[in-house]
Amino acid sequence: MTGRLYGVGLGPGDPELVTVKAARLIGAADVVAFHAAQHGRSVARGLAAPYLRAGQVEELLVYPVTTGTTDHPGGYQGAIDEFYEAAAARLAAHLDAGRDVVVLAEGDPFFYGSYMHMHKRLAHRYPTEVVPGVTSVSGAAAVLGRPLVERDEVLTVLPGTLDADELAEWLSTTDSAAVMKLGRTFRNVREAFDAAGVLDRAYYVERATTDRERILPLAEVDPDTVPYFSLALLPSELTGPGNHPGLGEDDETPTTGEVVVVGLGPGQRSWTTPEAAEALAQADDLVGYGPYLDRVPANPRQTRYPSDNRVEAERAAHALELARSGRRVAVVSSGDPGVFAMAAAVLEVAAESFPDVEVRVLPGLTAAQAVASRVGAPLGHDFAVVSLSDVLKPWDVVLDRLRAAASADLVLALYNPRSKARPHQLGEALQVLLEVRKPETVVVVGRDVGGPEERVTVTSLGDLDPETVDMRCLVLIGSTQTRVTSTGRVFTSRRYPG
Repeated sequence: MTGRLYGVGLGPGDPELVTVKAARLIGAADVVAFHAAQHGRSVARGLAAPYLRAGQVEELLVYPVTTGTTDHPGGYQGAIDEFYEAAAARLAAHLDAGRDVVVLAEGDPFFYGSYMHMHKRLAHRYPTEVVPGVTSVSGAAAVLGRPLVERDEVLTVLPGTLDADELAEWLSTTDSAAVMKLGRTFRNVREAFDAAGVLDRAYYVERATTDRERILPLAEVDPDTVPYFSLALLPSELTGPGNHPGLGEDDETPTTGEVVVVGLGPGQRSWTTPEAAEALAQADDLVGYGPYLDRVPANPRQTRYPSDNRVEAERAAHALELARSGRRVAVVSSGDPGVFAMAAAVLEVAAESFPDVEVRVLPGLTAAQAVASRVGAPLGHDFAVVSLSDVLKPWDVVLDRLRAAASADLVLALYNPRSKARPHQLGEALQVLLEVRKPETVVVVGRDVGGPEERVTVTSLGDLDPETVDMRCLVLIGSTQTRVTSTGRVFTSRRYPG
């Protein structure tokens, strides 16, 4: 039974980029093979050193030549082909003896790697597995902080050994490019970037991810300092300046801020829409009434600005000022921000003083919908929504609207029904409704629906005790067509008698 051949990629140079699988196979192999120039030092062997064990056979495969100059009768290619044949024969002897052989490769074994020459000569004869590694191109893009391609862009990988004119033609027709095999080819490569008109966009990355890493704009590199382990990178034009210090600061553009008014829904987190959750996650700053902000999971990246419930205009102005400075601001509301909440306040202040700041409103599940769902479908026909708060409108207006809605036989959803500052108003509102509605009219009271103290009560207009209601409640007053079933479910018929 023969041994198994493994081509194992080790990544671009950072020892921590060696994969778990690569480390395991290196440690388990009978034979570990690696290539080196005539000086005998192997980068791949250095990366694999922590995973080698005592007793393993090491096969050092030394190139006879690394440039085109040679006395071999077949020239450079003849010398290299002869070397690969001899190296493959050495590995085949181990495989025939039943020994597993790992051939180390910097980067990825199939990406301009020496392993592929062993693979072509041995993979059809022995069981073979190739373990991919992080390529030098991926490593260079990562340390530069510039994505290579996005959307429908095309990435072209080119050898620097191509003629300058051919290189320039490729560079002028692609979105993004990586040019490998620099060293002695560097002057030729830089000339090609210049001829293609993209030299000002190109970067030079040397020994990416290692402690000897060097990054420069391609136009600023001294050709006499360029080693083989380097590449030229033409990143995507769609991306920003990157994250490497000293590169691209002049390309930075001011951040455009905005205000997003977000509805959390009335209670449990599952009632917050994915759209609202995404806006909250993207925000730099969160602004809102303190108890509502407490419902948003903490994120140390974000700054929170809690405030009292009666400073809506000041809260809106603060959010808009933050956005004008370039911040992404989420103004947090319970329920739906457009229903007795912060959306109107933000838009009103924006219209008066911040017309240049973008404001978006994201809907949320309303308290009326949540309470209705707990008992059935009391909002199944026409309904009206009224706030009993007289902070921003006269109490007489509230009573007039209640009379009009009750006379129209609409189901009513009463927000802000009773507070410590106005404990008498719900009682007065009920008396107005009883002028038009019968005492047996169905009433639903929902408190903290979706929260830990949820309580829902079905009663009647005549039996409702205002003392049992507070600001955490929502009150639904049925119409003449609202019914309670034998199982306790409440609905308002979709049909209205003629």
